[in-house]
Formats: sequence, C-alpha cells, structure tokens
Amino acid sequence: MNRFHIHLNVTDLDNSIQFYSGLFATPPTVAKPDYAKWMLDDPQLNFAISTTGRVPGIDHLGFQVEGTDGLAAMVRRLDAAGTRVVPEDATICCYAQSDKLWTEDPQGVRWETFHTTGEATTYFAGEAACALDGKACSPDTLPASGQTAAASCCTTASGCC
Repeated sequence: MNRFHIHLNVTDLDNSIQFYSGLFATPPTVAKPDYAKWMLDDPQLNFAISTTGRVPGIDHLGFQVEGTDGLAAMVRRLDAAGTRVVPEDATICCYAQSDKLWTEDPQGVRWETFHTTGEATTYFAGEAACALDGKACSPDTLPASGQTAAASCCTTASGCC
C-alpha cells in the first residue's frame, strides 16, 4: 500500500497538533518535541509537521512506498517524467530510518518517495541534514542538470549541502 505524504513546516507545534488532531479526529501517531506525524487510513495519508526553522507552509510532498520494489517503480515513473532523481539510502530523518528518492517538479516543489526501514531516536542524523540550515532532512536544491548525484543527497559532493 502506498500513502500520499505531506510535510508542513509550522511555527507553533502544540497549536498545530491541536488543530490537526481535531481535523483528523485522532491524535498523532508520533509526537516529539519538534515533530508530529499522523498515519491515516481514510484517506491513506502520512501527514507530518515539524518546527525545522524553515518558512512555514508546505515543505515537500511525496509517497511512502512498501519496499524496494516501490522505490524502483517510482524511479521508472520519475525517469519517464524526465526529471532528475537524487537517491538517499539508509538515511535518518523524521525519527525514522529510510531509503529515499528526491526530485522537484517543474515549479520547484520538492517530492520525496521513501520506504521506512525502522525507527530512529533523533530527527536527523547530525551531519546528515541536507538543508543548508542544518535542520531539515530534504535537500534544498537538487544537483544541477548534468551533475551526477552522490549516493546520498546528504554529502557535500551531491551539491545540496
């Protein structure tokens, strides 16, 4: 089962948790001091919020997939769409261990496809933050056209840090 994923940046986590818990009629599945996530079945949605220091609003959109087959299928779809794909293997982000793919749509909206492989005790793994501010897990920019992406977007060689 694939789930649609939305990640929002918020300024007040407690008020946002209260609002979204009321909207979804359920408390978050995961609640941390800087992050909350709802795993909803109707609609099938992985909805996350965090206080990462980025501008409030949509951080990125994406899909949570089941396993490496789901990631491989999304690579084929993104290749057919003619976009660059930045893989990020064995990363820690949002209190989870995941293998990920990152891309951007023609408007610059970041899209993440990921398969969660386990839990983590931190929001991100220290030096593994892709964002220039060092606080968020998704790359602020993808490598320039023609530039080869590193195995993980979270290395200085990839062009995103």
